[in-house]
Amino acid sequence: MERRSPVEAPSVGDHVGKSAVAARADDLRLNECLWALARNLWWTWHPGVVNIFRDLDPVRWRQLGHNPIAFLKELDPAYVESRARVLALHSRVHHAHRRMLEYLGSHATWGDTHAGLLMARPVAYFSAEFGIHESLPIYSGGLGVLAGDHIKSASDLGVPLVAIGLFYDHGYFHQHLDIHGWQQEAYIRVDLDRLPLSLVTAENGAPIVLDLATRTGTIFAQVWRLAVGRVTVLLLDSNCEGNKPEDRELTARLYGGDARTRIRQELVLGVGGLRALRALGITPGVLHLNEGHSAFAALEMARHFMDEDALSFDEACPRVANMTCFTTHTPVPAGHDRFSSELIEEHLGPLRDALRLPDEAFMALGQVDSQDPTETFCMTVLALRLSRRANAVSSLHGHVSRGMWKGLWPGRAVDEIPIGHVTNGVHVPSWLAPQMGRLYDRHMGPDWAQRSGEPEVWQSVDQIDDGELWEIHQVLKARLLNFVRRRLARQRQRRGEPADPVAEAHHTLDPTALTIGFARRFATYKRAALLLDDLERLAPLLGNPSMPIQVVFAGKAHPEDRPGKAVLQHVAELARQTPFAGRLVLVEDYDINVGRHLVQGVDIWLNTPRRPLEACGTSGQKVVLNGGLNLSVLDGWWAEAYDGLNGFAIGMGEIHTSEAAQDRRDAENLYGTLSEQIVPLYYTRDADGLPRGWIARMKRAIRTLGWRFNADRMVMDYVRQCYLRAAGGLSCDMR
Repeated sequence: MERRSPVEAPSVGDHVGKSAVAARADDLRLNECLWALARNLWWTWHPGVVNIFRDLDPVRWRQLGHNPIAFLKELDPAYVESRARVLALHSRVHHAHRRMLEYLGSHATWGDTHAGLLMARPVAYFSAEFGIHESLPIYSGGLGVLAGDHIKSASDLGVPLVAIGLFYDHGYFHQHLDIHGWQQEAYIRVDLDRLPLSLVTAENGAPIVLDLATRTGTIFAQVWRLAVGRVTVLLLDSNCEGNKPEDRELTARLYGGDARTRIRQELVLGVGGLRALRALGITPGVLHLNEGHSAFAALEMARHFMDEDALSFDEACPRVANMTCFTTHTPVPAGHDRFSSELIEEHLGPLRDALRLPDEAFMALGQVDSQDPTETFCMTVLALRLSRRANAVSSLHGHVSRGMWKGLWPGRAVDEIPIGHVTNGVHVPSWLAPQMGRLYDRHMGPDWAQRSGEPEVWQSVDQIDDGELWEIHQVLKARLLNFVRRRLARQRQRRGEPADPVAEAHHTLDPTALTIGFARRFATYKRAALLLDDLERLAPLLGNPSMPIQVVFAGKAHPEDRPGKAVLQHVAELARQTPFAGRLVLVEDYDINVGRHLVQGVDIWLNTPRRPLEACGTSGQKVVLNGGLNLSVLDGWWAEAYDGLNGFAIGMGEIHTSEAAQDRRDAENLYGTLSEQIVPLYYTRDADGLPRGWIARMKRAIRTLGWRFNADRMVMDYVRQCYLRAAGGLSCDMR
């Protein structure tokens, strides 16, 4: 329903005074500027713009999931005008609009200086998901959020890059827990009219529709365009005319359906994505495959070279490999997509014909051992075979990946396998609380954000007043607890719980207690329940009247992961039992918004993967930026970040041959670190009530880690180590 103003404002043509005409013209300009800001997701990492939308109607802004398109569609322009006058928003809106236009038009960027080779032939960045903002639900977790941060930093740095993904009109599922704590999934179709997407059309105005032949029929896909700062994102969508009903639903859900659905989605992403670029006249100089889902793009590029330059497949392959970079994110074997020969022939048969390859040779592209007739076709193997530059996402993950895939390079020692690493980082403006941003502005200089990948920028953190830093942290913590309370009350109300528990939710949690956050996918190897391993030992830690601990959990289990759901249920059940009720809470429907509140407000971020199964784990990097400390197994990024004084470690990186023994040992280390190091340090206060030792650790974490683990540094590494070499046709060993 539209919100109507009780009084209609006069049109510019009405008989009104000159000043009124000028004001009305200014109001029209205001509305145009608001819509322009809403249509480019640049606004998502600029708090000043977010505040403009929020100030127009804070309650409705929250109810609409921070979606400015839905928000502006609902608000009557006359209402916007009146609110803008009351709040003096005109100058803020116009200033924000000018800043965006200057940003989009500027050539004074790092990329303009350092990545000029990519200007004519940009990077084509393929990913199955993009986590850019909660209002665009085309992501499930870490891989998507990493991809979103990658393209945002590419935009800020001015690196020529176009991103290619899929548009999931049902997104990823919404999570609710029933009265027994069991996860329930709900898929809700996204209203296209409420998203900042535009349909890509040809010169005659007709939508560009791609056709992808399979042995059992043609799949059609249309293309949507999304603006993320300077980066264009192309999203392919099979819900278009010409498709059979089941194919119209093909791209409806992220990671939904069976293997046949998955291979069809990946055909659309890889082959369709490359054809979409050609349809738009974009000639990429680099293919960056973010995980194996998009590996079919390399085959399509080979077909293109064969057609254009009359090459054989063997001649085309080196050209494709030289321009292709592949990033693997998965150290867990089950995380790599594999397809039967029947599914490969059904969906890639026409492409195989065009490549002039026999069945066995084509299947061998995705097999470690082509002599094994039972081996399926692995997308990661295909990506590794057709790329000259392959990288893991942390140093330890690089070591694990070289061991996993050494069979592709028989005769080579593990250390000689050509899989290097570029450690992940996070997009600082997207995850930094505005209050911390203003603190950094004062102490690190007004241009620090443009140089956040440089270590020198962060040295002045030590000069920040302890009291000022601690006060801001307490403000962010209070904001987190208020957010959690609202969510808990809503969860209980939705489940039909009595009025008393609903009311109690608004008063749960203690702003003075040491607050631990744990939020991630509830896969069993991530061991969300490690903290709950010994309840008799945990209970007195949480319930200590003078030095209490409280824990906030959040996360989703894959719909088919019953063991992961069981862990989630265990947490939910404990959260309702004495003595854990009120000290342990579970926030439903984990998404970017929930994650943002958590990483900005917790004292400690807990990460308990079974080493070495965490590829990187970027959530802890977001916590660092906001003054929180990490308590983690030495896995992923933390294995190369922890120095003994910038956070806390669980164990010393040992790996036991028995998983049960390792879990017991890690749980013992976790409890010991909490009781012997963390709790005493947090609660030791001076005469001013400040935990000086804790604050010193906060500062050291920010100073030593802020520059190393951010996405600007990551993207610059990709440009130097991968993109420029690929675009220039140079070979590269990233180790």
